[in-house]
Amino acid sequence: MIVGGLSIKPHGDADMTTYADPRPQSMSDPRNPTPQQFGTMGIAELGRPSRITRFFMQVVAFVERLNLSHSKVGNPPIYDNAVFPWTKAIEAEWPAIRAELDRVLVRKDDLPGFHELSADVATISQDKGWKTFVLCGYGFRSQKNIDQCPETWRICQKIPGLTTAMFSIFEPGKHLPPHRGPYNGVLRLHLGLIVPEPRQDLAIRVDKEIYRWKEGEAVVFDDAYEHEAWNKTPHTRVVLFVDFIKPLRFPANVLNWLLLHLAVFTPFIREGMDNQTAWEKRFYAEAEAIRNR
Repeated sequence: MIVGGLSIKPHGDADMTTYADPRPQSMSDPRNPTPQQFGTMGIAELGRPSRITRFFMQVVAFVERLNLSHSKVGNPPIYDNAVFPWTKAIEAEWPAIRAELDRVLVRKDDLPGFHELSADVATISQDKGWKTFVLCGYGFRSQKNIDQCPETWRICQKIPGLTTAMFSIFEPGKHLPPHRGPYNGVLRLHLGLIVPEPRQDLAIRVDKEIYRWKEGEAVVFDDAYEHEAWNKTPHTRVVLFVDFIKPLRFPANVLNWLLLHLAVFTPFIREGMDNQTAWEKRFYAEAEAIRNR
């Protein structure tokens, strides 16, 4: 898996089947009384994982609770951009990102569905209605894609703790059902690049808050809360989709760093890397063939 977006709920382990937030109510964010839930109802479960995987997931659950109590920026579903002043620099250069996106979209039909890269995404999306163009993800860089979007890559370097960067392409009529990210040690940024009208027909819900994208505007949210997104317009919506490390106090920051670096070796990430590499070979081979005609 290149980027997170799904709940992971193992079978057969009494300690791992309940994901309600075990924090006392006093630890909940006062802006949002609904605690983060470690799972999503209605999302397909994994088959019984190995003993090592179950142990790793128990560690993840422990660190997630620590992350909540050691956050430097609180735990709201959607953040005020003032919390992250660097978002202004990203927004200021959005036309350069949009220009590179337009070149990518010349071959939009050849871009992969997200589920084609990350198999677990198939629990919420099984068609080409959600496409992606990945620059990097959890230790993996697509140098060929970066070469197509050098300005986008340069601008993304302004984001502290960058782990993932990609274009997220939502086709008309696409709806992602409620789901949550697998780990709360990262936060997510969307930068609106193509936002069709009518804007009231497309949005993302994070917990109880609804955000409607706007071209050139960034939003930072915590995908560890249940969220869903939809595009009911007759046109394509595209955002720059970025994950970055959540600012945490010691010792959560150290454990978070370790988990994010260990994630590179999990089968989900490795499989996503392999799928991305295989897609790149086909995509750029076809481009070369077209040039040589």
